[in-house]
Amino acid sequence: MEESLKSATSFPETDPTPIFELFRGSHATEILVAAVCHLNVFDRMADGPLGWTELKEHTGLAERPMVVLVTALQAMGLLEKDDSGSYSPTPIAREHLGVGAGFGVDGYLGLAAESPGVLDFVERLRSNKPRGAEDPETGAAFIFKEGMDSAMDREADARHLTLSLAGRANNVAPHLAANLDLSGVQTLLDVGGGSGIYSIALVQANPGLRAIVMDGPEVLKVAAEFVEKHGVGDRVELLVGDMFADDLPECDAVLLSNILHDWDIPECESLVKRCAGAVPTGGRILIHDVFLNDAMDGPLPLALYSASLFSLTEGRVYSAAEYRTMLEKAGLEPLSAITKTLVHCGVLEGLRKH
Repeated sequence: MEESLKSATSFPETDPTPIFELFRGSHATEILVAAVCHLNVFDRMADGPLGWTELKEHTGLAERPMVVLVTALQAMGLLEKDDSGSYSPTPIAREHLGVGAGFGVDGYLGLAAESPGVLDFVERLRSNKPRGAEDPETGAAFIFKEGMDSAMDREADARHLTLSLAGRANNVAPHLAANLDLSGVQTLLDVGGGSGIYSIALVQANPGLRAIVMDGPEVLKVAAEFVEKHGVGDRVELLVGDMFADDLPECDAVLLSNILHDWDIPECESLVKRCAGAVPTGGRILIHDVFLNDAMDGPLPLALYSASLFSLTEGRVYSAAEYRTMLEKAGLEPLSAITKTLVHCGVLEGLRKH
């Protein structure tokens, strides 16, 4: 952080979204080669379309990796879903991929079949576990919960990862602060708030707002530096806590900024329900994240981001429809509009009506 930095509401002059898309582009190779050379997805469809259950049985994958894989292959224009819910290769895939393809390129793709990135991604698909989750020396990056070895429990690793994520947040936070209407909100709970930069920007943009940033102890050491740097220590409280186990403080709104995509659906539903219990009637849950199409067939940049999340966490990218279902199960009324921020992100709100 530069000494001259005072406001978290200052906009970047350019949009960094293309940089993030290029960075996540490596997952396109991993997905394509895994599907063609390791899971033989297109070989299995040579005799006709396959339904979801049949495709799962053929690949041997669990639900979450199947969603990540099939969403990406659809977004790449290689698989298509018919009205009955069955999947078939698209014309380009029929001509160039799988056994019997007239102008097949499987052998060419096979040149990358043994590359470390592809092999690691195949292992992630088959194990349905994030990288490092079963290694006590490294632990899973970015996520932690009771019973899981996590890099976020170690000071140096937590600092490195938190500052890494802050690079994106510094760009997105000004757009969140400028576009999100927090009328009537006096206390905001920022669950898994990391560096605290989203809360800092929001209190700077909303003079009457107070925020509570809840996260792990090592992460909040970094947040304390950000809060001090921006001079908002009187309005941003740092609260050590486990969002899945500890009581959540009462508040008017809960911010879940790029949090739910780290977890599988059962954990997401549990967390949204816990957050709903922390707000009064008229309170709001603010899901700040990226959103797949409701048809689960793209867009491609987010399908590739989903593969990245899948490899590093227990989650993936969800659609707005999936998030609305989570909100409804928690007794909240989802709003139809999504408030756009930056780097494909937006805010989907759920209102507690009673």
